[in-house]
Amino acid sequence: MDDQGVEDAAILLMSLGEEEASEVFKHLQPKEVQRLGETIAKLKVVPRSKVEGVLVRFDTVAETQSSLVNDTDEYVRSVLRKALGEDKANLLIDRILQGSDVSSIESLKWMDATSVAELLRNEHPQIIAAILSHLDYDQTSSVLRVFTERQRNEVLVRIATLDGIQPMALKDLNEVMSQVLAGGERMRKSSLGGVKTAAEIINMLGSSVEASVLDYIREADAELAQKIMDNMFTFDDLDKIDDKGIQAVLKEVQSESLIVALKGASAELREKIFRNMSTRAAEALREDLDSRGPVRLSEVESEQKEMLKIVRRLVDEGQIVLAGGGDDQFI
Repeated sequence: MDDQGVEDAAILLMSLGEEEASEVFKHLQPKEVQRLGETIAKLKVVPRSKVEGVLVRFDTVAETQSSLVNDTDEYVRSVLRKALGEDKANLLIDRILQGSDVSSIESLKWMDATSVAELLRNEHPQIIAAILSHLDYDQTSSVLRVFTERQRNEVLVRIATLDGIQPMALKDLNEVMSQVLAGGERMRKSSLGGVKTAAEIINMLGSSVEASVLDYIREADAELAQKIMDNMFTFDDLDKIDDKGIQAVLKEVQSESLIVALKGASAELREKIFRNMSTRAAEALREDLDSRGPVRLSEVESEQKEMLKIVRRLVDEGQIVLAGGGDDQFI
């Protein structure tokens, strides 16, 4: 969801009231809750015309007041506590309205990368690998960036060779970690870890770290390194997507993000993007790329990662099929 979509959703939730909004929050992921909570906290007064526009789009009756919530900070606290319970809500409230640290595997998902890294830094790489395999790929990659190069590489080798976690093993891990993990008995053995998970995480680490990690893994196990590379999907691999798929991606990417992402793209990929736009839009994009000055590598990689997230979601939804590659092609 883009920034405008998040703001519209926040306005709608503020219009619904605490009880109804808390029910919506119960069905959202940690990152979605955080983004909406942060947005609500910033929205002190909303113009009536904007409120009405949002409500019309959601087929609801427009409220007559422009000031939706008198105290947005307290509104966020109240809604999150009702939706998530006191403990989880307090963790997220601290992050939205100023920061805290946490425990348990589910709570790790609500933490910032530095806090997770500090919590796990002194654990054995195998334990770290097991824990990080439960987190979203982008969160795991952010945690790994905080580690030293050696620890990051050791953990990724173990993630790549991890073959699921049995329920009792996870329960034992809970005890070892003094309740850092939660829900051990509820977890069935699943496809946590493995080559594809490692490939996903390395994709998100950025090219500067990627080479070091792969070199380290190659020295330890050349065959494993090759398997990981075969399952990696880079930004330039967008060229493997057919034209219909490229058009589906472009519908969901903001023009500013596309400009920055394409600053680091190959000439071939740029041309493919241009071909799948209207003549006018392609000309405008060419001009923007030519006129845009130097952009930091970190900014380019960040926008490319966001585009890859969109591609990954569209592949999962069956809207995109990769051209070429075998059944094991991973994105």
